[in-house]
Amino acid sequence: MSGQQSPVVRITRDYYNSEDADRFYHDVWGGEDIHIGVYLQADESIRTASERTVALMAGRLKNLGPDSRVIDLGAGYGGAARWLARTKGCHVTCVNLSETQNERNRELTAAAGLGDRIRVLDGSFEDVPAEDNEFDVAWSQDSILHSGDRGHVLDEVDRVLKPRGQFIFTDPMQSGSCPPGVLAPVLSRIHLESLGSLAFYSEAAAERGWRECSVLEMTHQLVRHYTRVREELVARRWQLANRLSREYLERMIEGLDHWISAGQRRHLYWGILHFETAP
Repeated sequence: MSGQQSPVVRITRDYYNSEDADRFYHDVWGGEDIHIGVYLQADESIRTASERTVALMAGRLKNLGPDSRVIDLGAGYGGAARWLARTKGCHVTCVNLSETQNERNRELTAAAGLGDRIRVLDGSFEDVPAEDNEFDVAWSQDSILHSGDRGHVLDEVDRVLKPRGQFIFTDPMQSGSCPPGVLAPVLSRIHLESLGSLAFYSEAAAERGWRECSVLEMTHQLVRHYTRVREELVARRWQLANRLSREYLERMIEGLDHWISAGQRRHLYWGILHFETAP
């Protein structure tokens, strides 16, 4: 553990610590999750769809229970950790770079009476504050895209997982058919030079001796989710104007438009990826 962070991680940390970002994710997402939801109905609440993603991911893991030690990398407000602790009895370590989000996570976890099963650490997935071979499961939702060195993140996952540990994650990715340059409006908004891809993660897993357990492609849910968030922002624009700066609100709507357009054109890929580390 070096204590170093790539520039894009530092930028992301500052963003999620900002008052505008905290209010946006608390007011619009419902303050439990800040990740992409799985929708059964187009007008479903963001919070309900976000929780469904957690349940769907958990359902793909084997032997998940009170003896399971889980690390959530990029845990946000800790909604997944509380679901896992409450529903499966897991012991969960949340690693997240935003101190603002972590403080809210601790408050929500204490209010839920789950402080004995969840610990919240300030830190980055590029330099995980954990021992080697400490966890049975590594979990991450829509976070690894924010790394400037995704291969190193996977090395950290490999380091902290036990042999035959499970790694399950979601991440907005570039599709295999995406033409060069077309994602520039998406990437510039989040200060990235690139996105990962299914090919990248599959090849990186093979290089580390991991076994691919399953890949569930659901790019339409990415489009549905960002459409739903945009609908909520537009419908509540004047109410949210008292909570969010005008610049932030307008930039968020514009940014969501770029994500929706790229997803509709099949330039993006999103799904649940599940791997098992080497014996």
